[in-house]
Amino acid sequence: MAYFQSKPVAGRHFLQIPGPTNVPDRVLRAMDNPTMDHRGPDFGLFGKALLEKIRHVFKTTSHVVIYPASGTGAWEAALTNTLSPGDRVLMCETGWFAHLWHEMAGRLGIVADFVKTDWRRGADVAQIEQRLREDKAHAIKAVCVVHNETSTGCTSRIDEVRRAMDAAGHPALLLVDTISSLGSIDYRHDEWGVDVTVAGSQKGLMLPPGLSFNAVSAKALKASETARLPRSFWDWKPMLAANATGYFPYTPATNLLYGLDAAVDMLLEEGLDNVFARHDRHAEATRRAVRHWGFEIQCAEPRHYSSSLTAVRLPEGHSANALRATILERHNMSLGNGLGQLNDRVFRIGHLGDFGDLQLIGTLGGVEMGLRAAGVPHQPGGVQAAMDYLSGNA
Repeated sequence: MAYFQSKPVAGRHFLQIPGPTNVPDRVLRAMDNPTMDHRGPDFGLFGKALLEKIRHVFKTTSHVVIYPASGTGAWEAALTNTLSPGDRVLMCETGWFAHLWHEMAGRLGIVADFVKTDWRRGADVAQIEQRLREDKAHAIKAVCVVHNETSTGCTSRIDEVRRAMDAAGHPALLLVDTISSLGSIDYRHDEWGVDVTVAGSQKGLMLPPGLSFNAVSAKALKASETARLPRSFWDWKPMLAANATGYFPYTPATNLLYGLDAAVDMLLEEGLDNVFARHDRHAEATRRAVRHWGFEIQCAEPRHYSSSLTAVRLPEGHSANALRATILERHNMSLGNGLGQLNDRVFRIGHLGDFGDLQLIGTLGGVEMGLRAAGVPHQPGGVQAAMDYLSGNA
């Protein structure tokens, strides 16, 4: 069966959650190639070229480690390769995924201080700087920030986090989750002084789930020499040793790597700046539709608006989950649900990855029809507001 649906529905399913995203035909065709010998000479040539090429997406000249895992695995790899039991880290509770990373740190024996937010903005840079200035003994070994919080549609300013760390004169490592921003929102591993960048395959990289990444600075590699958290599968050392000749220390996800090769080619052919501008444009069109309907955007700080997704707050007394169910039933479209404290309070529109103007208008049209069918009070014409913006900003 090519695609499971509980009942036959005509037309293409609109997968507009904030990831996994729609996989382009070019990537699917690449993955459809026969699996090659991952110990043979052809794979070594392929792997070495791919490992070099992927650095451009992270904007780094350093190593990028690729795991056959979800982004959660890359979280664990970032922590276990750089930290020791009892180490302190500073984290920012910008939403559900920051909360989960914090929970993981605790389970690994790391003491994680949490900078709280209201889940309506990005990381509190002033609080980060203050906490680091207060840490005279430099007990904090790392600052961990989610670049784009998928649960809220808020993007943290990593360049400002780096400046705050430098202003405080603190030597902590900077670990950044880019799972829902890499390939969709401008990101600069080297320029922003990031030590470990965490990423996943299923969002801006336009692949199915199954690959995750650590981009690693020289400072992070140095820290890994003395880090004492247990690690085996996640250990950078054997990975980097094998990667030097294009190979992996264990069986890689070969066909996903074929897809990654094609996806990176697509991003670089379009040009990363053009990719980011396309995402910015679709995000603004979406926000104009949401405002026209009369709803609040979950992200309350315009400087922190996400270009990957928009989380929409429904009026009190209306169920976001019921609206999503209506839209799926009537219009064959999946939207993201609210997570954690936002459950049933918001729905999330994903507008990232392989995505163009017509897909956006179809998505917003499905939302507007669903609002009417579900009886959610709104001002009709949000789709037109988005079209007016897109037409005037080609």
